[in-house]
Amino acid sequence: MIPLTPVNSLTINILVDNCIEWMTKLPPGFSHEIRQQLGDTPPIGEETGVPIVDLEHYCCGAHGFSALITTEVEGQGSQTILFDTGPDSKTIIRNIEALKVPVHSIERVVISHWHADHTGGLLSFLDYRGSRTSNSPDMPISIDLHPDRPVARGIAPPPSYDNVIGRLPADPTFGAIEKSLTRERTADVRGRIELHSEGHVIANKTAYVSGLIPRVSDFEGGLLGSVRWTETADGAWKWIAEEHILDERYVAVDVIGKGLILFSACSHAGICNVVRDAVENFKRPIHMIVGGLHLAGPELASRIPKTVQFLTESLRPAPVYVLPMHCSGFAVKIALEHALGEGCVPAGVGTKIVVQGDALAETKIFEPSIL
Repeated sequence: MIPLTPVNSLTINILVDNCIEWMTKLPPGFSHEIRQQLGDTPPIGEETGVPIVDLEHYCCGAHGFSALITTEVEGQGSQTILFDTGPDSKTIIRNIEALKVPVHSIERVVISHWHADHTGGLLSFLDYRGSRTSNSPDMPISIDLHPDRPVARGIAPPPSYDNVIGRLPADPTFGAIEKSLTRERTADVRGRIELHSEGHVIANKTAYVSGLIPRVSDFEGGLLGSVRWTETADGAWKWIAEEHILDERYVAVDVIGKGLILFSACSHAGICNVVRDAVENFKRPIHMIVGGLHLAGPELASRIPKTVQFLTESLRPAPVYVLPMHCSGFAVKIALEHALGEGCVPAGVGTKIVVQGDALAETKIFEPSIL
């Protein structure tokens, strides 16, 4: 068994997502950004004497994903992980400042996979954090990456999937990341890169970063139209099909009395395959799924009924909450809401989730099954 330590509490802050959602009713433990902002120290209107909804300094949405994950074990303190960094150099910094994130507390960045909508903010985040911890050499940070970084990835849209219409922006290079981890002038190192292709535990063993996600489901066919710029045996370079993004990884946290919280930033492997792997590894029920399900677009519509059926009928017990974000698409949100009701949560950037463990409920947890 993987030595994953159950946590007493888990706090999630969504730093980057495509959507902003302030209005919809949320379950207990969830809060919108506007509630957090108005409950903190907002500016006060001189004329009215009431707090101002200071939209100039609120979060903004972007096509990407980033989540701040803080685990806490009684008697051991807390550990904070940044899971992905969004698509660009500006969004994550704006949102960190809007939510007043204490960046010095972030001890590790985990990049789910090499796609620019998940890696684009990494260098700017490291520079931002470094500028605010310059007098704290005892606050190093680890950058957890898959070693198989592509030179370039591109998009070949349907129906033929053979005409490459564009490439994604380049992911940060290992050299650029190392440079951002070194203080200018003094060359003091304020962090390190860790390369992992296998599953491993982090954050004082309170979180698990997966290795290769087994492709088991017969209907989850990867990222249609994905291509990779690759050198062939004769030294030429060309685009080759790469539907299975094999460097993709998920993160799992086990909350006492609740079960697993799974973070799947894009689910190119298929969210059902992610869930299967987690259940096989940990023999624990799935309490919550957070992140992209990559079911947007008409070419993926046929996967939606089978995905919903798996999550809500084949998996026993079904997840209490599913937060379909980023690349999930509107159609699967409707389908999941129909199946799960309020268990399908309309989360977005700025949403905060607190999952409290329950030692008494732990005695009632039983091993999940997949029909």
